[in-house]
Amino acid sequence: MKQRSIGKVYVKIAILICMMSFVLISISVYKDKEQWKDGEMIRHIFTKKVEQHRPLINKYAKDYQVAEHTDVLLAMMMQESGGRGSDPMQSSESLCGEVGCIEDVEESIEQGVRYFAKSLQAADGDVELAVQAYNFGLGFVNYVNEREGSFDQDIAIQFSKEMYENAEDQSIYTCLREEAKQFDVCYGYIYYDRDVMEHKNEFAIKE
Repeated sequence: MKQRSIGKVYVKIAILICMMSFVLISISVYKDKEQWKDGEMIRHIFTKKVEQHRPLINKYAKDYQVAEHTDVLLAMMMQESGGRGSDPMQSSESLCGEVGCIEDVEESIEQGVRYFAKSLQAADGDVELAVQAYNFGLGFVNYVNEREGSFDQDIAIQFSKEMYENAEDQSIYTCLREEAKQFDVCYGYIYYDRDVMEHKNEFAIKE
């Protein structure tokens, strides 16, 4: 009787191990399907609100030949809006010169990707310069090139200061950030590139 009881215990343990193995295999298969969906590895590395826009980012990044910078674009969206609202790339100003003219998510994403691609081309492939130009405008690329220098924090501060000092109406700019106030640079955001790259690195998954 004792041997039968022990035998039943072993059978139950074997069944339990088989069930756990099946569950683990199922999870692994699901993960593989998710990562290799449509022939591309998909990694969910940003917040859900940003990740929901990855398909459209992918689509237009391919259209404008910047697919290798998809995660940079997602990090830019993270910085701009966190994936919220009808203009998640905050690309209205690059389209019509004022805030609020885009009220459609797909239009926002297409315009944002198009403008980044244009910035990247102007910056001769310098990703960080292109990212900062997304915030400052394409004039920043020309500003850097005319001085025969390379993009760094000092030139971003100098550009912002000059743009603010020469603005016809300074009241439209606000120095909400302390780091902007200390340099008296209220045009754009001087640390835009830094923050975007921090978002990209923060949500990166090491494989």
